[in-house]
Amino acid sequence: MLTPPKAKAPPLNALRAFESAARLGGFKAAAVELAVTPGAVAQHIKTLEAWAGAALFERMSQGVRLTTLGKAVADDFSAAFDQLGAAVIKMRSDASPRQVRIAVLPSIAQLWLSQRLPRVRAIAPEARISITALDRPPNLLREPYDLSIFFTSDEISGYPVEVCRDVIFPVCSPALASRLKQPADLAGCQFLHDARWGGLWQRWLDEAAPGLGIDPSGPTFSLYSLALQEAQNGAGVLIGHRPLVRASLDDGSLVAPFEAEVELDSKLVIATPYPLRSASLLEKIVHMLSAGD
Repeated sequence: MLTPPKAKAPPLNALRAFESAARLGGFKAAAVELAVTPGAVAQHIKTLEAWAGAALFERMSQGVRLTTLGKAVADDFSAAFDQLGAAVIKMRSDASPRQVRIAVLPSIAQLWLSQRLPRVRAIAPEARISITALDRPPNLLREPYDLSIFFTSDEISGYPVEVCRDVIFPVCSPALASRLKQPADLAGCQFLHDARWGGLWQRWLDEAAPGLGIDPSGPTFSLYSLALQEAQNGAGVLIGHRPLVRASLDDGSLVAPFEAEVELDSKLVIATPYPLRSASLLEKIVHMLSAGD
């Protein structure tokens, strides 16, 4: 009896590279997501095109775009990888039900989450919590996290719970605040900036104190927690995000010298990769974290 050779399926890495490049609109963006080089993404897609016998992308001087065939199958591949990711998440969750993996913005981890961890341990002593600081929200359908905590104005993957709106206002040390009676007094101050939230000083001045003509240029810090520490040290005035500066306002190390606040489009959001179940470990943790802010 003859046993014909089995037809070869395309490599999984090639399919993953195509799906990522199709969803994100280019090889460079896919390379960042997959932690490989753009050349590796291009080679994977070339392999897939050779297997299919047709082009999936048009190569242009300014980048790439999907062909008619690529457009026809891109959504199917995204749905398939989402389903695969959901299966992996379920397997991991069922295998380690007490493990809670949290992805969080560094400033939120340092200035908001860290203060709440003792209460998390008190209400969920069985939880084994690990924390990863990231600059962007992860795709919870693809990446191995049980919770993500970020400021965002965009739709994010998973099931989000809004904690609070992002409200900003100037903060500084008590000694410096004693000299600030009105926003015009900021003209003699040093403005402290955080690299992630560029432009917020100008946003606050334009909306809360228009017409002053103050130049808010000043030193920039890559870590918001360091900028906040410098504000506490009296080095200048910082734009405070209410959830991140509340503890410092409560203990008196920072003062908000003016009443004017500006509400941003972004909000503090906790997201999970799957719906919360009543009385589950994650439900207890999310409820505690989202209460009172």
